[in-house]
Amino acid sequence: MRQCRLTTLLNRNYLVITVQPALTGKNILLIISGGIAAYKVLEVIRRLRDRDINIRAILTKGGAEFVTPLSVAALTENKVYQDLFSLTDEAEMGHIRLSREADLVLVAPASADILAKMATGQAGDLATTALLATNKPVMIAPAMNVEMWHHRATQANIATLENRGVIRVGPSSGDLACGEVGSGRLAEPAEIIASVLDFLEAQEAPKPLAGKKAVVTSGPTHEPIDPVRYIANRSSGKQGHAIAQALCDAGADVTLVSGPVNLPDPAGVKVVQVETAREMLAAVQSALPADIAICAAAVADWRTAGEAGQKLKKDGAGFIPDLKLSENPDILAIISAAGPKRPSLVIGFAAETENVTEHARAKRTRKGCDWILANDVAPDTGTFGGDQNEICLISGTDEKTDERWPRQSKTGIGRALAMRIIDHFS
Repeated sequence: MRQCRLTTLLNRNYLVITVQPALTGKNILLIISGGIAAYKVLEVIRRLRDRDINIRAILTKGGAEFVTPLSVAALTENKVYQDLFSLTDEAEMGHIRLSREADLVLVAPASADILAKMATGQAGDLATTALLATNKPVMIAPAMNVEMWHHRATQANIATLENRGVIRVGPSSGDLACGEVGSGRLAEPAEIIASVLDFLEAQEAPKPLAGKKAVVTSGPTHEPIDPVRYIANRSSGKQGHAIAQALCDAGADVTLVSGPVNLPDPAGVKVVQVETAREMLAAVQSALPADIAICAAAVADWRTAGEAGQKLKKDGAGFIPDLKLSENPDILAIISAAGPKRPSLVIGFAAETENVTEHARAKRTRKGCDWILANDVAPDTGTFGGDQNEICLISGTDEKTDERWPRQSKTGIGRALAMRIIDHFS
């Protein structure tokens, strides 16, 4: 039984031996698709087995053109699976078990073909069926011709997969097997191995928010005017979803109450879909009690006093309907109010277009929340609906306590907030 990996480095006059702890008991489902780079994956298998990581492999028909089942079986020390309709294989280890008993599904090399099938949810062979059936994290290491890599279809497929949370390693640039030079080269085995180990070791890291319950709101609300039209705003939900994912990754039990968005659900998070502000308030209250509440949704401040039962029609005479508005419930203020179900940490957002911190500080006092995250959503910032954000965390009445975070991805903001919350509770 392998218990550690020994790395030896000759450093001038002496030998340095680094002992790295084994990841005993971790399981990887390796899918080897077609491509000359498949031969490099044999080194990946060997080095991961040196860490006592158990590997089961699915070899596609294309992959078997470049590496043999016998070589893969010898290195994994496990049976190699190839046929979706093998009665013996399905009896011994069905494709559902294959995909769900793994801690990570690694597709290497990931050809343009299998990426396209993953993006469109096809299940025509054992590999794609296992990928469609898995509920575990997936990592891909693409490898293909440079023109195939840069083709808009491939790039669209990659974007789709990354939006679903698929982790990508490479490709790198260099000489390709086809004789061309450019992007599309399989990441080196050392890079793939490092990415796998980083992922598995992160799963073993302490979960500092374990035992904490969090509720996060995200996205816009849609307030109907009639069956066709509604009042809304430009919120994409990207920031709220990123926060929910970061809290979940830190071990919290997270409920995400989301307005209408075009985003995948964060992995491991309970998601409640709503449309209106009143529905959002009801869903948040149902998720209480909680330790943490983060109101990141851009809730419409007003709704029509009475929704029309039929589509409002123009009469051709220039008549404009008189829309009477009613104020929506203030979710942040309601959750912040003292009471037996008030979370111990309530965080709001202040999306402002001018005098950002001044308005945010006043909003914190008015709403009664503990912290407020101020962000500038003026049109020239590109933050409202964009992929990046710039935050000032306000936790007091004195600007000396303000924490200004650099402009970064909304994923980065989510992680930074999770770390700040961890510090608060510790």
